[in-house]
This record gives sequence, C-alpha cells and structure tokens, in this order.
Amino acid sequence: MKYHAQVEISLKKGMLNPEASTIQRALALLDYQVEETSTIQIIRFTLETEDPDVARDEVVQMCERLLCNPVIHDYQIQINPAGD
Repeated sequence: MKYHAQVEISLKKGMLNPEASTIQRALALLDYQVEETSTIQIIRFTLETEDPDVARDEVVQMCERLLCNPVIHDYQIQINPAGD
C-alpha cells in the first residue's frame, strides 16, 4: 500500500532564524506590521509499505538521519493512505 507523507520542519524555540527576521524587516518596510515571523520547510513524498506504523517509523528515521537536525529542529509528520 502507498502512503503520502508530509514532514514540516521548523527551528526550535529560541534558535535564531535569520530568514524569518529578514522577512519581518521587509514586511515592515512595506508598512505591514507583524508581531512574529517564523519559517518552516515542508517535504512531501510517497512511500510504499504494508503497515502505516512502519511507514511512520521509516519517516522518523529519515528525519533524524537526513532531513533535519534534531538538536535544532522540531518536526511534525503526517501519514495518509494514498488514494491511488
């Protein structure tokens, strides 16, 4: 069975986020006032396995080994059956 996976990766609270700071300053220059800005990275892919728990475990391994740095990043995973 195929599963769609989505991983949202963000910096942990307290980590400097220069990209978000730049966006916030640029918005202020355009006369938009925002209190807080953050950025996230979204990665989507499809994987094939018979068990949704195995799919989740594989995505967790991908996150911790390649997709993010668990020391500075938080991540959220969504796994849904592919409707193909």
